[in-house]
Amino acid sequence: MRWIHAAGRGLLVLVVVLTGYVASGARADEDPGGGRGPLTLATAGDLTGYLGPLLEGWNRTHPSEKVTLVELPDSADETRAQMVTDLRRGRGRFDVLNIDVDWTSEFAAAGWIRPLPRDRFPLKAFLPPVVGTATYDGRLYAVPYVTNAGLLLYRKDVLAAEGVPPPRTWAELEHDARTIAPKYGLGGYAGQFLPYEGLTVNAAEAVYSAGGTILGDEGARVTVDSSAAREGIGFLVRGVRDGWIPEEALTYKEEESKQAFQDGRLLFLRNWPYAYAVASAPGSPVAGKIGVAPLPGPHGPGTSVLGGSNLAVSSHARHPESAARLIAYLTSEPVQRQVLTRGALPPVRSALYEDPELVRRFPYLPTLRESVLSAAPRPKSPHYDQVSLVVQAVVHDALTGRETPESAVRRLARELAAISHR
Repeated sequence: MRWIHAAGRGLLVLVVVLTGYVASGARADEDPGGGRGPLTLATAGDLTGYLGPLLEGWNRTHPSEKVTLVELPDSADETRAQMVTDLRRGRGRFDVLNIDVDWTSEFAAAGWIRPLPRDRFPLKAFLPPVVGTATYDGRLYAVPYVTNAGLLLYRKDVLAAEGVPPPRTWAELEHDARTIAPKYGLGGYAGQFLPYEGLTVNAAEAVYSAGGTILGDEGARVTVDSSAAREGIGFLVRGVRDGWIPEEALTYKEEESKQAFQDGRLLFLRNWPYAYAVASAPGSPVAGKIGVAPLPGPHGPGTSVLGGSNLAVSSHARHPESAARLIAYLTSEPVQRQVLTRGALPPVRSALYEDPELVRRFPYLPTLRESVLSAAPRPKSPHYDQVSLVVQAVVHDALTGRETPESAVRRLARELAAISHR
């Protein structure tokens, strides 16, 4: 997903603060013993080419704990596949892993990453929901590094011309998408509806917003067969059927949907905060015309799915103490501030969302904080990759009219039960 790639690129900024750290003359106390030594950091591909030079700052201040960057493919699926191959073979090629938040349960259940002591990291300084993405079976297996939550982007100029506020409920969203959008030659509403991980996110948000769940008890119990799930999936199906969700949206991932909104073709868009930042940049056709709000739900604000990435220590790490030290540094307040200011990526530290200077630079921060605090993780399961594939396939069949919402929910329950019983 786009935000996974963004989280990988967010590591590009992590040593900017270290440059100042070097300039100040401060140096870490070096100890080659006690689990300390050279490291490898595995992440998705460095799309901007700056990560290597920036890591030189860390390496200058930690000569006996130098970090070697291992760039994996840009695709989240391919990145996960390469990590899993290495971890299964026990090669120990990777020490620190920058993983999608929804891989934590799978990697922990398989024994591929080490449990971490909670008192080693400032978890109380983080936004509370993000800590849950780093735990499995009651233990901490990773440390949150970048978070994310879905937001509703809207054309504030259009809504202002019509004298209406941004929608807070599904009924208001549907009404505006049906009646206002056509008057301005716009499509009504879009999310990410191509059958890939983004569709799992959009479907989960619809189910959660209606008050439902998909799995419980770390994936051991299937809970999707509910009236709430039928209502949530039915909302999306109705949008496509009635045309206020353009049929083209069934081909959208994050970037395609962002581009459609940025080109001035949509009234409403569900996407991650990066889309707001890019579409608001100078030169964008809709710069200065965009508002942001929490995702709507049936009776008020809905529930977003948490995105982002966590940092974990491989079970085969050669120097686990150095790995933990690096993670503690990457999640420190100065580096987290740089992740936001230089990477425009949502940090995990709560205080940064209330910093007046940062709010002036990033006006969506209060809304994003509200969305993160009310967000929920995707279904936790040691077989998450299979769970996601089932959700994508079934919900896409419903969106394209091959399943009714009712039959889709029944099918989801059957297929997810088969996975949970493996």
